[in-house]
Amino acid sequence: QVHLVESGGGSVQSGGTLRLSCAASGYIYSNYCMGWFRQAPGKEREAVAAINSDSKIVYADPVKGRFTISQFDAKNTLYLQMNNLQNEDTGMYYCAADWERDYCLDHLRDGLWVGRPDAWGQGTLVTVSS
Repeated sequence: QVHLVESGGGSVQSGGTLRLSCAASGYIYSNYCMGWFRQAPGKEREAVAAINSDSKIVYADPVKGRFTISQFDAKNTLYLQMNNLQNEDTGMYYCAADWERDYCLDHLRDGLWVGRPDAWGQGTLVTVSS
């Protein structure tokens, strides 16, 4: 099974940047969709970005143009570059693995993908203040 560990969260001012990392260890299936999710206080978890094993990418509308997800590097680490952070980006950010390659592409935006991933990290906290 895969073990996911997120890092890179922190406190930034509005307009700032952060880069989140997701280090994966263990077995990674050849077909996958890796994603970043977030959960703000008092709100439900939502998907923000996903990349599959074919390097197809999808973003949630609130982050499109500001966040960039990248594929696994040689160290099996996935990244989420977050630029122009806003107060509403505050929340706990989670990395997740889905061993089905394409479902995320069709269902990230409609919210159906949230319940699908097979493995989750413990999360890293992002706080954006004015």
